[in-house]
Amino acid sequence: MTIAAPVADVPKDVDAPAVGKPAEGTRGTRVSTGAGRIVAKGLRFVARSIATALLMVAVASFIFLAIGPRIFGYQTSTMLTGSMSPLINPGDVVVTTRVPVSDLKVGDIVTFSIPVEDHRVETHRIIEVQSTPSGAAAIRTKGDANNGADPWTATLTELTIDRHAFTVPYLGTAIRALREPIVRTTLMYAAPTLLVAMLLVNIWKRPGRRPAEGTE
Repeated sequence: MTIAAPVADVPKDVDAPAVGKPAEGTRGTRVSTGAGRIVAKGLRFVARSIATALLMVAVASFIFLAIGPRIFGYQTSTMLTGSMSPLINPGDVVVTTRVPVSDLKVGDIVTFSIPVEDHRVETHRIIEVQSTPSGAAAIRTKGDANNGADPWTATLTELTIDRHAFTVPYLGTAIRALREPIVRTTLMYAAPTLLVAMLLVNIWKRPGRRPAEGTE
C-alpha cells in the first residue's frame, strides 16, 4: 500500500525565483560595475597615451637639439624678441645652416654677432650687401617688425655664415619652461611616481590564475 506524502501549499502571492534569473537589483549592480571598469580602462589608456606622447616629444627634442646638429651640421637658437615677427616670434627656435658668404643676397635672413655694444647674436634680414675696400663682404640688416634698419654695417670676416633654413614655433618657450626649477622638480618626482602607480594598478587589476580542475 502506497501512501503519498502531502504536498505543502505554496502561497499564491509569493513568486518563486526563476532558475538562472538574477535577483532583483543584481542587474543594476553589474551595469554599474561594468561602467566603472570601462571608465578605469579609459583613464588608464589616456594616462598611457599622455606618458607615451611626452616621452616621444622628449626624445625627439633631444635628438633634434643635441644629436642633429652634430650629424647634419645645422645650428639652433631661440628667438628672444619680436623684431622678426610675424615670421619668427619670441620663443620660436631658428634653425640655420652654414653657407658661403659669397652666396648671400638681399632678402636672406642671417644669424650673426652684431659689430657693436655687447656683440650679441641677432637674426635679421639682409637689406644690402656691400664690399669693403679690403675685398671683404659687409651687410646691412633690418628686423621685419622694426621701423628702420639696424644702426650698423656688419663686416663678415669669416668665409661662411649662418643662414635661416626654417623655424620651429614655440619650441624655445617649451624648453625655457622645462628649465624652470619648479617644473624640473615636478617632472623629476611626478614622472617616476606616475609610472610606479600605473605599474601597481596593472598588477592589481591582473586576474589571478584559476586552480586546475580536481585540485583544492
